[in-house]
Amino acid sequence: MKSHFNLQGSIVALVTPFTSSGKIDYLSLENLLHLHRVNNSDGIVICGTTGEGPAFSLNEFSRLVGFVAEKIAGRIPVIAGSGANVTSRAVALSTAAMQAGADGLLISNPYYNKPTDKGIELYFREIADSVDLPIIMYNVPGRTGSNMTSELILKLAREINNIVGVKEASGDLQQVMEVIAHRPSNFKVYSGDDALALPIISLGGDGCISVVANQIPKPFRNMIHAALKGNIEEARDLHY
Repeated sequence: MKSHFNLQGSIVALVTPFTSSGKIDYLSLENLLHLHRVNNSDGIVICGTTGEGPAFSLNEFSRLVGFVAEKIAGRIPVIAGSGANVTSRAVALSTAAMQAGADGLLISNPYYNKPTDKGIELYFREIADSVDLPIIMYNVPGRTGSNMTSELILKLAREINNIVGVKEASGDLQQVMEVIAHRPSNFKVYSGDDALALPIISLGGDGCISVVANQIPKPFRNMIHAALKGNIEEARDLHY
């Protein structure tokens, strides 16, 4: 599976629009998907942190992922945020995303509980065994309360076939460099911070799973692709 996963560029962590009554606004969501298609975003994350993924019921989650997958219709990859603080829920979400048509999963390590490295490892192993989809790990200690070390990230990358990348939001460039320097072939490293996207790509990263791409999809994509092509001066001008 790793040899077939080649997602690079600007991947938007899509917001979830709601009506004034608190229902999911599917018309506005379809308009947002159109915005990202015409501005050539390279991928979409649905039900991530920015999309308020942890707040949805399993039924809401399944319907959202299915709606987005249907409307995108294979034009760009759809990645579903299916991490949780309980392994069984993460498995249920991941399975539902697969059945709803997602192309991949974005999975944070368990939040709040602060498991040991072994606990995090077992969590990812159980989820990976339950689905036949590419998995991007999400290291975001500011939200989960625990950092995935470079050693743990690399161990999972080497040993689990369908773990294909990491969204790195630790803010620790030394850690990001260690992962990039020692990663397996075809393992992707994405910035989880918009402001660090250019530095991480300059160090060998593959793109960014971005919040600001919700507002400025085209300029942000242009910056990411300039950096990926090695046009650093152009990318730096767009960055600033």
